[in-house]
This record gives sequence, structure tokens and C-alpha cells, in this order.
Amino acid sequence: MSFRTTPSVDYVEDVSPGSGALPPRAWYAASDARSLSLNGSWRFRLSATAGAEDDSFAEEGYDAGNWAEVTVPGHWVLQGDGAFGSPIYTNHLYPFPVDPPYVPTENPTGDHLRVFDLPSDWPSDGGAVLRFDGVESCARVWLNGTELGEFKGSRLAHEFAVGELLKPGGNVLAVRVHQWSAGSYLEDQDQWWLPGIFRDVTLLHRPAGGAADFFVHASYDHTTGEGTLRVDSDAGGRVLVPALDIDVAAGEPVTVAVQPWTAETPKLYDGVLATDGERVPLRIGFRTIVLEDGLVKVNGTAVLFKGVNRHEWHPERGRALDLETMREDVLLMKRHNLNAVRTSHYPPHPAFLDLCDEYGLWVIDECDLETHGFTEQDWRDNPVDDDCWTPALLDRAARMVERDKNHPSIVFWSLGNEAGTGRGLTAMAEWIHDRDPERLVHYEGDWNCRDTDVYSRMYAFHDEVEKIGQQLDGGTHRRRELPFIQCEYAHAMGNGPGGLADYQELFEKYDRLQGGFVWEWIDHGVKHAELGYAYGGDFGEELHDGNFVCDGLVFPDRTPSPGLIEYKKVIEPVHIEGDSANGLVHVTNKQDFADLSALAFEWSCQVDGETVESGSLAVPALAPGESAEVKLPEPPADGRGGERQWTVRAQLADDTSWAPKGHVVAWGQFAVGARPLPSFPATDRPVPDGGRITLGPAGFDARTGALLSIGSVEVGATPRLDVWRAPTDNDDGAEWQTDTRYGMLWRTLGLHRMRHRLVSVEAGDDALTVRTRVAPAAREVGLDTVYRWTSDGERLRLTVSVTPEGDWTVPLPRLGVRFGLPEADRVEWFGGGPGEAYPDTRTASMVGRWQSTVDRLQTPYVRPQENGARADVRWVELGGLRIEGDPEFWFTARRWTTEQLDAARHRTDLAAGDTVWVNLDHGLHGIGSQSCGPGPLPQYFLKAEPAEFSFVFSTTG
Repeated sequence: MSFRTTPSVDYVEDVSPGSGALPPRAWYAASDARSLSLNGSWRFRLSATAGAEDDSFAEEGYDAGNWAEVTVPGHWVLQGDGAFGSPIYTNHLYPFPVDPPYVPTENPTGDHLRVFDLPSDWPSDGGAVLRFDGVESCARVWLNGTELGEFKGSRLAHEFAVGELLKPGGNVLAVRVHQWSAGSYLEDQDQWWLPGIFRDVTLLHRPAGGAADFFVHASYDHTTGEGTLRVDSDAGGRVLVPALDIDVAAGEPVTVAVQPWTAETPKLYDGVLATDGERVPLRIGFRTIVLEDGLVKVNGTAVLFKGVNRHEWHPERGRALDLETMREDVLLMKRHNLNAVRTSHYPPHPAFLDLCDEYGLWVIDECDLETHGFTEQDWRDNPVDDDCWTPALLDRAARMVERDKNHPSIVFWSLGNEAGTGRGLTAMAEWIHDRDPERLVHYEGDWNCRDTDVYSRMYAFHDEVEKIGQQLDGGTHRRRELPFIQCEYAHAMGNGPGGLADYQELFEKYDRLQGGFVWEWIDHGVKHAELGYAYGGDFGEELHDGNFVCDGLVFPDRTPSPGLIEYKKVIEPVHIEGDSANGLVHVTNKQDFADLSALAFEWSCQVDGETVESGSLAVPALAPGESAEVKLPEPPADGRGGERQWTVRAQLADDTSWAPKGHVVAWGQFAVGARPLPSFPATDRPVPDGGRITLGPAGFDARTGALLSIGSVEVGATPRLDVWRAPTDNDDGAEWQTDTRYGMLWRTLGLHRMRHRLVSVEAGDDALTVRTRVAPAAREVGLDTVYRWTSDGERLRLTVSVTPEGDWTVPLPRLGVRFGLPEADRVEWFGGGPGEAYPDTRTASMVGRWQSTVDRLQTPYVRPQENGARADVRWVELGGLRIEGDPEFWFTARRWTTEQLDAARHRTDLAAGDTVWVNLDHGLHGIGSQSCGPGPLPQYFLKAEPAEFSFVFSTTG
């Protein structure tokens, strides 16, 4: 009889942070000490359980020749074409039983092996440290057969002393990684669960007398213009900053005149910490962060955060980001006027913070902590209120603060996200306040602000935000004295978010409101050969939250969405407003620190959307908060009697580190005079001709009144009333919300299956009139609809009159007509553009002459939904037709029906048909952000009420 024993895996379910790792310290990318990257191809073996294999793979001489290979940094579930398992997406539900600290026996475990040689010139003196920057979720480490220890804290750095174990060649590094551990209960962030060694692995030489840990203190006195520098160093040494003529001993303060660091003016001074054995480069930014007068102030000035929440994501590599991808994120943020980022919900790769320092972004650095799944049991057994978990919480706090403490961009330390409340969070806050009193502490879940320095909320509706701004929100005395930020708002899922401009208006109106952070930066779509981009449920997960993981301002490939374009306009740092009557433009500098000297202003005048003249505009270098009125030139004469308007742009005057000269930072647009409306005398009369009726250039079916053709252009489907749109994620709302979710109500009412009953076709002396009733099956409500066709001989006019019948208790998704054209590709229009817009997402819609194709009119949301509308359209040309509106209208065109769009779950479900479907809309319902936040504000509702609107059709041939 024989039996096999397996090594103990008790450490997997131990609530402690681990054992063997060195104390946390400051992270720096490079020094003159040697380092060796161990990134690259590793041997890999996957087991179904934590104890399926013994530890022999860690021994020297183990033959792993038949093992697979994976790339480190990386997640094994995103490699191997599915052979190593699949990603799992949940928003807050744990994908395993909630039985802390235990995890399932089915615990995918990846054994990783890397054999490496030391470079020939690797120093023989001193020691060495092996650093892991990120491993999910629990790792056990061996070097040359000696166990170093194990650790948890997936998005945190861990180091091990290995100097005595190294040899010149054939070093065997073995790492066993478990997908689930006790640490998983602390990492229930809204993201994909992705096991693996996903950040860098590095061997660092530690010379005798080398820098151990150091803390750069660089404050700024805005009253004197002086900065005070003190660098505390465990290894002593000297601090040198050549540009400031500083050469002092570590720990000794020195005060000199400096330029301060802000997100708008990110001045960094190059310095060196020189110890006996190492020279470490420093990037020093002088700034002082205080809570004063109930406001967060930097360098004496209250800051307005125009921010975004950022998960780390790449559609092929998951959270394994390279430097250039991180840089692309920062550059996109800067080019779209963002000034702040919250690192939701964990410390990012430290190189990202270097970029924030360099380019200028305020940072809320968030701890790797979320226990959101415990909300399902009313927070019972929540680890943050259980003393046995407190050492792990303090370890996570310390590893964040110690790693990142030398970044001037960091304004707040955040305790974590959606972890309820408890003694553990208080212990974290006390430790952080004591370790770094020069920064503030944030945590959204602490509504009484017991542990925090700011009142933070997520998804507070506009009316509540205004009450908070007015200090009418109640709460504890301490809370009422604190500033307010929305750490999450304006949920950017699918089409949206709507209501951004309305939020920003409140932020700028009330001093207490210091801005917010849109949720979130990027759609977490996983690149998929068959689906385009996959989301929750596409990998067969038992539990998942669908496309809730696709809620970003940029698409998975980092293409800006219309939401980001809108946000850029809403938060632009210069306000430009026209006074046409007096020929003036009013310019206001909305920045907190920088004047306008970096910007050049340009005016242009358009007639019917085409620029006829342009020139430079002399705007003074206004200080922050200052305004000026600047005289515009006389508008050019125009004999065409067209629509005239001014456009004024603020552009970069020179190249910067983040955008080239000429990059548009802000713009304003205003009319010179009223728009002339088209004249249309009805001169022709309907002429019966067998089964047809001719009216001017058009032919109609005599029996149904359906439009068949206009000139040589065949109409594939007659214009008829349309009130349906493929519901957006924000229309559908979230299942936990108690507020009205109109997407569900629309479908319940049957607006997606309206029936059209022909009442009469009347050929009168000067018009063809078609009367119908449009109503959903099983309901008594309806829309009495009259189509009145007239012609002036060359053009055709359609006037639509709509009268609701019955008790309409819900707004309409849209109100307009839809028709089909057999051929259409190129599109040109005069109106809002170049991108899509809806009633509460139209701030960035610029009136002009635009061109596109039907395909490029579509917005590629990961889950298909209503998209692509253009606002304020005066006229559009496509498929041989020119269509003018009275008044302006909304225009949409696509190669599939709304019903097909509604049925699609991925973009690959949409196949182009033979007809281009065109919507000409009198009105659209707002968008809102009810996929997690508020729905549209009442002023953006499309009420079911009497309406009349007209379109004029002609041919372009």
C-alpha cells in the first residue's frame, strides 16, 4: 500500500500578508547599481488545485522541457489559446463561495520556471534583491531550491533578499501562483479576474552602502516663492540638485527659490541621492497640499479636479502594460483636458506615476483593497471590520505609501474602494496620517468622514450635488466642514455619459464642490477572434456581469469615444463666449495656476458652415480666473444671404511634451445673425396616374400613399413615424436601481413593435395627405400621425403632425421618420459634428460642413446600441438626395435596422444589408448615465406631446 502526500498549502488561506518579503520601500526605476530584467519567456505548468503538485519543480536540475511557455509579465488565461483557462468578469460578486478566508479546492495554480545567468560583469560584492511588481493573487517563491517566502497583495511590490543564493550561471527561479487565496477576498474590484505574474520581475544588485529607503519632502511656500527640500535616507548620503545649487547632507533641510509643481505647470528638478555605494536619480516637484478653509489647496490655491478613474487595461495583455501604453494613456488624458486620475482600485504600475509627475496630473493613489461582495450579506464577516485581517490591511497600506511616496503628483492616499466600514480602515488611516502628514486621506465609503479628509461620494445625482454645494446636505459637523468630490460619477458605459455639462456647471458654481472623476477610462474588452471584443459571459463564466466591464471613455483599442470628446469640451480650461451684437468675444481663464501665455487664439467666420475668413485674435495672457473682452473684426460681407457664425479657438502656441503646436485646447461658437429659413411655395398638385400618384418630382403608391421615388432616386421604404431606438446601456439602467429605467418601460409598453394603421390617403388640390395611427400591440395609447406632402415643382416637402392619444406616462425614445435608400455611401451635412451627439451630450458638437461615409457614421460601442446621431442638422446629402429641415433636426444613417441593432450583442452580429436606413428626428430622449448613475435630467426628456416638423427633399444629381 502506498500513498502520496502533498506539500502544505495553508499559506493560501492564511489571512496574513505572507512571509519572507523585505519591508516596503521607495520604488525607483534606475540607479547606477546593476539590475537584470527577468521578464520574457518562462516555462509554465497549470494545475487544477493548489496542492496538486509537490515542490520538486523548484529544485535545481528539474527537467521542465515538456512544459508550456508563457510570457511574463502576463496572465496565463490570456495566453495559450484557451488551454490555460479563461478570464472571469464580475462587478462585485465573488466567483467563489463567500467563506472567508477559505477558497475552493478547484484553485487554478500556475508553476513558473525561469533559468537565468548573471551578466559577466555582475558585481561580486554586496547583496541582491529579487523584486516582483505584481502577481495575482498569491505567490510562493524559490531561488536555486531555497524557499524565499510567499506573499499576497496582487498590485503591490514585494522584494526578497537573494544575494547569498545567486551563482554565475544556471540560477533557477521558481514561482507558484494561485488564482484564489485569502487575499482574493480583499481584491474584489470591478474588473476581470486574471491570475499570473503580470508586472515586472527584476533582480537588483544592492551594493554595500547603497540606498535602502528614502523619502523626498519638497514643500512650497506660495507667499515667498520658496521651496524647502529634505530627503530622509536610511543610508545617509548627500542630496544634489544642480539647477538649484543644492548640495546638502541627507536629512538636512534647505530652502531656495523654486518654480512649483502643479498639474498645469509640472516643473521637476533633476537631483541625485548619493550614498556611499549608489547614486539614485531624483525627480523633485515642490508643492504643498493642505486642507484649509474647508478646501483642498495646493500651493495656496483650491483645485478643481477634472478627473477620470483608470483601471489598467490592454485588450490583449490585460493588466500587463508596457511603458508606451501607459504613456499613451497619459497623453490622451492631457490632450482631452483632464487634470486628475484616480488609480481605481489599486496602485498602478509605478512607471505610470512617473508619467503623471512628468506630464502633470493630480493623482488619488488607491490601495489594493475592495471587499464589495460582502454587501450581499449586509457586510457580515467583512474583513475590514475583523481584527485578524488588520495586519494584511496595514501591509497593503504601507506597501502603497512606501512605494509611491516620492511622487509629487499624488495628492490623496485612498484607503481602497467599496469595502464598507470598520476598524481596519481606521487603522490604515491612522497609519497613513502618521507616516505622511503632508498628504490627505480619501475613502468614499466613510460618509461620516471619521477617517478621511474629504467628503467623497459616487454617483450622487445632480440635485443632491447642488445641496452639498450649498451645505444643505446635513451629515456630521466634521463632514459639513470638508470639501466634496465625486470620486466616481457620469458612468461612461456605452452611449454616454449624459449630463456632464450639468455636473460641471455645479462644480464651478459652488466652491465646496471640487470636481470629480468620471467612471472610467477604458472599456475592458478582451480581443476575440470571433466576437471582436469579448465581455463578461463570453468565456462561459458561471457568474458574470456582462458588458458592465465596458464602461470607458476610450474603446479597448484606446480610440476616444464620443464621451471623451464631450468631456474634453465640458472641462476645457478656457471659456469662450460671444457677443455678436457688439462684435466681442468674452474669454475667461478657468485654470487654477497657469496663465494663457501658452495659447494662441484664432477666429474664423463661416457662411453656411464653410470658412470664408480667418485670422489671429490678440488675447492677453490672463491670469487664472481672469476674464477679458476682445474685439472681433467686422464680419465679412456675404451676398448669398447664408447663415453666418463665428468660431474662436484656443490652440497651443508651441509644441509641448504632450501635444504639438496648433492642438485645440478650447473653442467657442456663436451666430452672427438668425438662421434664414428655407422658402417653399407649394405650387404643384397631386396627379393620379393609374396605381401611382405623381407630385412634383415624386411618385407615390396611390393605395397606401407610400413614397416610391424622388426623381431618379428610388426609395426602398417610405418615410414613416419612428419612435424606437436600440436601448443604450444607460436606457436600460442597472438592475439594482429603484429609479425609473425607461429602456425597460419602453419595451414593456411595446415601443419596439409599433403598428401602423392606414386611415386614409387624400389627394387634394395642393397636397397629398396620408393619415395613420401608430400604436403598440396590447395597449390603448397611440400617436395620431398625419403626413402632408407638397411640392414646388422641383422639391418635395413632408410635414409631419403628431398628436398623442391616451395616457402617455413615459417619454419617447425618439420622434421622427425612418425610411430606406437602396444605395448610399458618401454623406455630407451642414450641422453639428463631426461626431455623434444627443440632447445631453451635445456640448462638443460643432456646427459646420462635414463629410463622412455611412460606415464611419457608426460609433463602435462594444455592445451595439443606439448611436451615430448628428445634431442641429440644417441639411444632409446622401444617396442622391438632399434633405433640409425646418427646424433643425437629428440625423442618423446605418446599414441595418434599429431592430437588428437592438438584437445584436457584439459588433460582429451586425451584417450590412442592401438598404441604408435613415432617421430624420424632430427629437431624441436624453442619455444620462443610469447604467450606474442618474438618468437624463427632466429637461432632456422627450415628452409625448403634440408636435409638427418638416423636411424638404430634392435630388443632388
